Amino acid sequence: MKRFFTLLLTALLASTALSAQTPEEIIARMDRETDRFDAEGFSMVMEIRLPILGAFATTVYTRGDKYKMVTAIKDESVINWSDGKTDWEYDASKNEVTIETHKAGTTSDAENNKKMIDGVTEGYDVRLKGQTDEVWQFRCTRSKDNTNKDDPKNIDLVVSKSTYLPVSIKTSAHGVTVTLRDFAVGIAEKDITFDPAQYPGAKITDKR
Repeated sequence: MKRFFTLLLTALLASTALSAQTPEEIIARMDRETDRFDAEGFSMVMEIRLPILGAFATTVYTRGDKYKMVTAIKDESVINWSDGKTDWEYDASKNEVTIETHKAGTTSDAENNKKMIDGVTEGYDVRLKGQTDEVWQFRCTRSKDNTNKDDPKNIDLVVSKSTYLPVSIKTSAHGVTVTLRDFAVGIAEKDITFDPAQYPGAKITDKR
């Protein structure tokens, strides 16, 4: 019985320590965890919801300068790859692969999404809106001294208590809702490299 109460006390103390963390401490730990994205690569789902048109989702896999994006809209799907020098696009409806030289100075959706994750709370006042056993739920409100009108007024951020990775990042503007979710660390090189052997019979259009 004494051992039982000792274990119970240890669990309670650990729980108290966990809940005592400030939003700033939690966000700082999340930032440290997402720093692994560059070296190890990561994946996520970007969901966009539009008025009348509904929602569509893109699954993003990225590591360093390389990325792969799989977009599904209704019954159609398009896959994009890039290694920073060459871009590939596979249109499933046409069974066609188009190859182009990557335009210098342009940023991809994958790169823009990564920037949204980096320092997501910079320029925002953060408060803990709620929590469960698994996650913290934060509301980020644009600070009065944040003069960047392109920044959304509010961002809803959910962080995992077990991994400190973001679970979801959600914002809305002009009726359009964007949600980044299902984050995971660790992407193999082969998973983001275009392999023509996976698309036998596809028409190849090389525009380089």
